[in-house]
Amino acid sequence: MAAPLTRILGVRSSVVSRLGPLASVILQHAHQPTGLLTEHVGAKSQLLHTSAVDQSWQRPFVPTKFLNNNKKIYPPTPHGEKERPAFICHQKTNIKYSPSKMWYVACLVRGLRIDDAIAQLKFVHKKGAVAARETLEEARELAVKEHCVEYPSNLWVSESFVGKGIVFKGYRRHARRRYGRVEYKHCHYFVTLEEGDPPEHYYYYRRPLTPQEMVQEWLDEQRMRRIPQSL
Repeated sequence: MAAPLTRILGVRSSVVSRLGPLASVILQHAHQPTGLLTEHVGAKSQLLHTSAVDQSWQRPFVPTKFLNNNKKIYPPTPHGEKERPAFICHQKTNIKYSPSKMWYVACLVRGLRIDDAIAQLKFVHKKGAVAARETLEEARELAVKEHCVEYPSNLWVSESFVGKGIVFKGYRRHARRRYGRVEYKHCHYFVTLEEGDPPEHYYYYRRPLTPQEMVQEWLDEQRMRRIPQSL
């Protein structure tokens, strides 16, 4: 038994003798290229993993958690409170575009109505604008088909941001036998459409201050200042 098993596993005969009753199980399943050999010895279980490397778990190249927001089920809104608006989350993954360049396109459509956002992107002559416009059009179509939105034009962009995708690294030849590294970057584009009217000021800190707020801000600055060589 030890001689053929040493040829199968490529180990010494002393190691095979230590396996004990597990050696017979290995010979029975030696014809199977993949699998998990098990043998229950009393209350314990001895495991021998023989699966190939290409069948092991690998990290996915696309984000999977953002779309789980569409599967959330919220409790009914209590009586007297404002109804929760419908929303739809959508994404476009592994766009052949730099995330730093795509960031400007994502900031452009934040807080706009869906029709205005698509119209603005048509005048942006960048490759990322085409991908963002396609994502918005797909999200608007899904909102009507799967999320019971009555009017497709009654939506606004509540979230629009970019994530870093896979990066392929290569080399570029230079003179005198030198070389430089090249990075082929990809990005993920995420968008959330919400039903209803957009807020008047998407960025609250950029809103124009009222006279009372301006006076209060000036008083806070005066009280927080530091006077050197004072008591």
